[in-house]
Amino acid sequence: MKPITIGKLRGLQQISSQRGTFTALALDHRQNLRKANPAFVSNEELSRFKTDVTAILASRSTAVLLDPEVSAAQAIAQRAIPNNVGLVVAVESTGYAGDATARQAQIIPGWSVEKAKRMGASAIKLLVYYHPDSPTASEIEAFTKNIADECAKHDLVLMLEPLSYSLDESKKLSSEEKRYVVVESAKRLTPLGADILKAEFPLDVTESDQTLWKEACEEISAATDIPWILLSAAVEFETFLQQVIVACNAGASGIAVGRAVWKEAVMMGSNERIKFLRNVARPRISRLTSLCHALAKPYTDFYTADPSFDWYKNYGE
Repeated sequence: MKPITIGKLRGLQQISSQRGTFTALALDHRQNLRKANPAFVSNEELSRFKTDVTAILASRSTAVLLDPEVSAAQAIAQRAIPNNVGLVVAVESTGYAGDATARQAQIIPGWSVEKAKRMGASAIKLLVYYHPDSPTASEIEAFTKNIADECAKHDLVLMLEPLSYSLDESKKLSSEEKRYVVVESAKRLTPLGADILKAEFPLDVTESDQTLWKEACEEISAATDIPWILLSAAVEFETFLQQVIVACNAGASGIAVGRAVWKEAVMMGSNERIKFLRNVARPRISRLTSLCHALAKPYTDFYTADPSFDWYKNYGE
């Protein structure tokens, strides 16, 4: 197992279950929600939606993932996050800079790892668009390393989310290509200082062979020595449920789930939304949390800490 600092270990404890598995409720979406519902052009309406979802679903999760622009501080101020649920805060700007086949990343203007630590985050989430054969691959690697170093400086957990993309604008990645990019991203990016890998399902959603699912997920587990969790990528709930079972049996430590649980609520009015979240979305995330608790590989299989009695004297130096 890898040694881990006390601050990061405490952060992992705060965002995981008692057994050490992860079910992160993902609500850091910004531009895609504004595009989906014109009402969300208003910061107030988008914030209200996220607070509603957080208040109703977070108690069934181990952590909630929010953005600093319209939801993280607001959810804290409105006491929407239960005391026993961890807070993960995004640091990257939504979307990407540069060309579609050579994507670049940047931090939200005015935001930083240090500020996330100061406001009480248990972890930060960094999303980067990455293709190992892209002209900007080395730039993204350096960017990731820089953020990882900042997290080390502030003893804050780094949840890294590489998103794949095609180097040919005229077509999307094939299932085989996606598998290569997802696995290679794990190999190249996680050694730069990430503590948790938030990974895409490593095959195209149209691939139905669950034997291939298992093999591809096992490749991710073999490619990295840190815990990895599966993101939902807006697939249908029943599809994601099956992906979670396969991924956890193949070594995943949990999930980060957003639209697979709550996407129908995006176009609902307030009263209808509340009813849907209570009656449909909450049982969904409860079921997923139970699956992860039963099947996922706990982070305690990866990390260990054994502080000496004078550890505090040099802490932070």
